[in-house]
Amino acid sequence: MPDLPNRPRYAARLNAFKSKGRTVADMIAGAGQVGGLDAADLNYPDHFSGNSAAELTTLLGQNGLRLNGLAMRYYTDPGFRIGAFTNPDPTVRQAAIDLTKRGLDALADMGGQTMTLWMGQDGVDYPFQGNYGRMWDATIDAIQQVAGHNPALDIAIEYKPNEPRCYALMPDAATTLLAVREAGNANLGVTLDFAHVLYADEMPAHAAHLIARHSRLLGVHLNDGYGKRDDGLIAGSIHPVQTVELFVELSRIGYDGVIYFDTFPDMGGLDPVAESRANIALVERLRTIAHGLTDDPALAAAIARQDAAASTRIVASALYGAAR
Repeated sequence: MPDLPNRPRYAARLNAFKSKGRTVADMIAGAGQVGGLDAADLNYPDHFSGNSAAELTTLLGQNGLRLNGLAMRYYTDPGFRIGAFTNPDPTVRQAAIDLTKRGLDALADMGGQTMTLWMGQDGVDYPFQGNYGRMWDATIDAIQQVAGHNPALDIAIEYKPNEPRCYALMPDAATTLLAVREAGNANLGVTLDFAHVLYADEMPAHAAHLIARHSRLLGVHLNDGYGKRDDGLIAGSIHPVQTVELFVELSRIGYDGVIYFDTFPDMGGLDPVAESRANIALVERLRTIAHGLTDDPALAAAIARQDAAASTRIVASALYGAAR
């Protein structure tokens, strides 16, 4: 396999290594057994229960890992069930903002750079349940407060069409980019999650291009699925062609950040170490293919004339060895 330029660091979903009775230290140790993982994301406040920022930093280092970033999790607090940033109770809404600020302080203490916001609680389940204008204004205000807390840290918004709410306030790339633009903070950006993109009816490469064109792509969560829900399957296992196209686009926009495997081996009873190794092996192969296709003149010519038959043959040859 050729030595690819700007090889991204690989990170894994720490909760993939979670099982009954396992501590955060056990999960970090599990991730450290994979080999090929360089980093891990921690959830705030979940993974900080009984663990200080300094202790978690030491645990990561002892297992050959560094901190990729933190991700806010509001779902463990039942008070946020009908909204964190959009909660109709201003006291609860402020509690969500304050919790996020404490998360940012922990991120800074650990020497991290990026906080990911997945606001799954912010949305509606029924018509006439929420005042969309007020919910939007409340979210923009909260994002501005959070982003302004420590402008040296990056704030990445991870969009998702639904779950746990039936309809999320930030369901797709375009809506998220509107929010980033309206909030206006220079340290804002977007995290792209492959499975979320699929069931938002988006093309991953197109979403990445739009994010880079109008904001900053601060994170890439790789996984796969059937486009109906957040399946969290092994990256490239279902949509290898779209995964290769995404890597080609990431090369074009100059993304050299972390590739985070947001996959769910625990859902299917897979061994998380073996599943992580499969993620790395398949993605390394698909990245190699993408590297060869990025400047392929025949592929560029086929795309220029929108000749899908020709481009499909070229990509199939790279993937499967089919004749051009």
